[in-house]
Amino acid sequence: MNKIYQQAEFITSAAKLSQLPDDEGFEVAFAGRSNAGKSSALNTITNRKGLAKVSKTPGRTQLINLFRLDDERRLVDLPGYGYAKVAREVKERWQKTLGQYLQHRECLRGLILIMDIRHPLKELDWNMLQWSVDANLPVHILLTKADKLKANAAKNVLSDVRASLKRNGVGATLQLFSSSKKLGVEDVFSILNAWYDI
Repeated sequence: MNKIYQQAEFITSAAKLSQLPDDEGFEVAFAGRSNAGKSSALNTITNRKGLAKVSKTPGRTQLINLFRLDDERRLVDLPGYGYAKVAREVKERWQKTLGQYLQHRECLRGLILIMDIRHPLKELDWNMLQWSVDANLPVHILLTKADKLKANAAKNVLSDVRASLKRNGVGATLQLFSSSKKLGVEDVFSILNAWYDI
């Protein structure tokens, strides 16, 4: 049933929660620091090169972008956080909107959190994890760009991140992922299928 992801098509962009579609059906959101590889991951999972815009300038995704899979299911691309060269008040507004979305969106079934394997668990990642814990929302972490490290080094980071989450009482699942090598795509499908009730 993974072909459903290849049917992804853009619906709308929302600057605030009131512009989102009706709060029904199933949504899975993708979030991550600017430049962590979120757009590339979305394009790889949907097998659609231009679905999410990949930018050389971090922080270009400043809106909540929604993609339709079928009549009930949507993918949600949340604004990147971190490096973006935008005014502080804009960043604060994004953060507030993200927090509200994660905590109040009833149809949200889970969060895919994108982290560059070379820079995992930064402060804003912990913020996202805390919002998700507070909202009782399942989180699955993709340690992206895993091809940039040797296999043993990548496994060590995976173990370190898992241990850190456990120490902090965060029950997120996680995996290695590489868009360029298509590493870990089937594992993501398993998570998404469960959340979408496929």
